[in-house]
Amino acid sequence: MLATQVRQKDSVHYFVAYPAAELLKKVRFISRFYGDGEQIAPDGPEPGDEIGAFIEKIERNEKAFQRQLSKAKVRQIKNFYETAVSQPPIPGSVLLFTSERLTFRPMSADERVGSLHEPNGQFLIIDGQHRLAALQFYMNDRPDEAASIHVPCVIFDGKSEDFAAEMFVIINATPTRINKSHLVDLYERVSWAEPQKKYAARIVDLLYSSGDSPLRYRINRLGGRSQQTKWILQAELFNELHKWIAKDWRRIEPRGTDQRAAEKFYAVVRDFFKAAERVFGDAWGSNNYFVTNSVVLKAMVRVCAELAQEDGEPSDGRVKRWEQRLAPWGEHARLFKTEGFYLRFPAKGQVERVARIHRELGRLIEL
Repeated sequence: MLATQVRQKDSVHYFVAYPAAELLKKVRFISRFYGDGEQIAPDGPEPGDEIGAFIEKIERNEKAFQRQLSKAKVRQIKNFYETAVSQPPIPGSVLLFTSERLTFRPMSADERVGSLHEPNGQFLIIDGQHRLAALQFYMNDRPDEAASIHVPCVIFDGKSEDFAAEMFVIINATPTRINKSHLVDLYERVSWAEPQKKYAARIVDLLYSSGDSPLRYRINRLGGRSQQTKWILQAELFNELHKWIAKDWRRIEPRGTDQRAAEKFYAVVRDFFKAAERVFGDAWGSNNYFVTNSVVLKAMVRVCAELAQEDGEPSDGRVKRWEQRLAPWGEHARLFKTEGFYLRFPAKGQVERVARIHRELGRLIEL
């Protein structure tokens, strides 16, 4: 296929006008899957709902970076394809990726223009899944019209899938495009992310997935789309841990920031929440108390940072020591009863309320 080679610093990629029918055979639709009970099962499509049936069959896995497709958005774009006359239906480029190294043979007249061989496998879609899904249904309904469409594509090749994930984050990392909880999951795969953020993201992942974590599977990694009972948004927990880590980075970094070091840091947070779970007893996780409400958990992380600095070592016996230290919390658990909670901790907003709870938790244990 005819392509233009584009060089930008050390990066080389290609621009191609891909015939719609050929392109749709070469792309792979995929969306991110959260394991361990985190997947949102798609609603069963209505009889005759081709778009719903298509989305239901999209491959999902934990290594993917794409969001789940929206049926409404696909229908909206398909309708635009059907009504667009003078306007180009797909004016912006679709971004594609293959880990295969593609062969490019320049033409004699201009070394930037030449023949690009297609990959043996399928392309991953970095940006443009909704546009291509809509194009699939447009082609099904109006094959003659769709056959005249050439899709502008930018092709990246020869790198790892982490490169594709990083491109996805670069394009979508704004509040209106990708929720913060989703972004936290991808920090490990983004080369330009600050080391403190990567480290904090690793701790959050351990708190979510480790079998000995009191917060296991209680962290909402899906943002507002979660349909299960969760205690705190992943982004909220990440923010608290990141503040702590950034503040202590000069002390943390010399000790190492690899997985082993992250597991040691995680153990401190885990032991703290184990001690808190024990002292709160039946109030922990109860709907009648706000003990595991996000504002209280965020305040607890701040107490944990202070307690770790004062009495973090030795790790042996730490849960028992901290259980004794946090005992007054259990004695005053009534403060965190759901009824009247907001009257006991009045505030203009969540930021102020977390600060008030933090002060009260610290006062109870004379920290």
